[in-house]
Amino acid sequence: MSGSNNKRGILSVGSPYSFLGLEKSEEAFEKARVVLIPVPYDGTTTYQSGTREGPRAIIMASKELEPFDEETLTEPYITGIFTMNELDVTVASPREMVLKVEEVGRTIIQSGKFPVMVGGEHLMSLGMIKALAEEKGTGWSILHIDAHADLRSEYQGSNFSNACVMRLALDYAPVVSVGIRSLTREEFDFARNYPVPIFFCQDFLKDRNSWDKVLELLPEKIYVTIDLDALDPSVMPSVGTPEPGGLGWYELTGFLRKVFSAKTVLGFDVMELRPIPGLTAPDFLAAKLIYKLIAYLNS
Repeated sequence: MSGSNNKRGILSVGSPYSFLGLEKSEEAFEKARVVLIPVPYDGTTTYQSGTREGPRAIIMASKELEPFDEETLTEPYITGIFTMNELDVTVASPREMVLKVEEVGRTIIQSGKFPVMVGGEHLMSLGMIKALAEEKGTGWSILHIDAHADLRSEYQGSNFSNACVMRLALDYAPVVSVGIRSLTREEFDFARNYPVPIFFCQDFLKDRNSWDKVLELLPEKIYVTIDLDALDPSVMPSVGTPEPGGLGWYELTGFLRKVFSAKTVLGFDVMELRPIPGLTAPDFLAAKLIYKLIAYLNS
């Protein structure tokens, strides 16, 4: 399929909603620096399903965001944010969904845009990671922010699962994990022997020097993947598998501002919002996090 046909697909399939309510047109796509990719899929979630509703909830909440970011003193939307239509879901096969994400990711990267994926379950990050590996080659790493290690060799009889996504990602780039507070003994041993550097949440929170230690382990170019359950469930209860403890808002954003300042970020994703009816604060938090990271990218 040609790049032109791929682009028409991005503009014509699915719902016409958009982040911040910004314009959706071919001209807006051409002008945009950032392209959001909503992926409403949760076919391999491991506890509570419903993250397929996450992208829509985040984009609807984003319409209530103020366009001015008080921290960076910028208006990030000015540089151009285009929202793709929701990716068509293939329920039969998670592999097919990952392939769809990969194909769209390649189109966006080839267009010179900065990709931001909005999930949906974390397995979908693999598609964007594969697209980056194909387009950027080697020499970059993945910063993985999550409550769970996601390093299982298999889960419930499948090695292609949400619980295995970082194990699968290692075929394409090194991984550094931050915020982890739940993993199996097998995952712990695998991470130590591979190695995959893991910054356990309680240690990360106690030692601010750990921020610099993470940066030292990362090369110049990185992809950032965020599972929202990295946050403390007192501020982010709307996830499939909430874990006690976790990062606070200012801890997460403070760390990420330092990351975005120190490294060249190739793209990022914010995954695993599971909206709770009547509780909109987590939806708004996820939308604000995305906008905040775009502000960091631009500042």
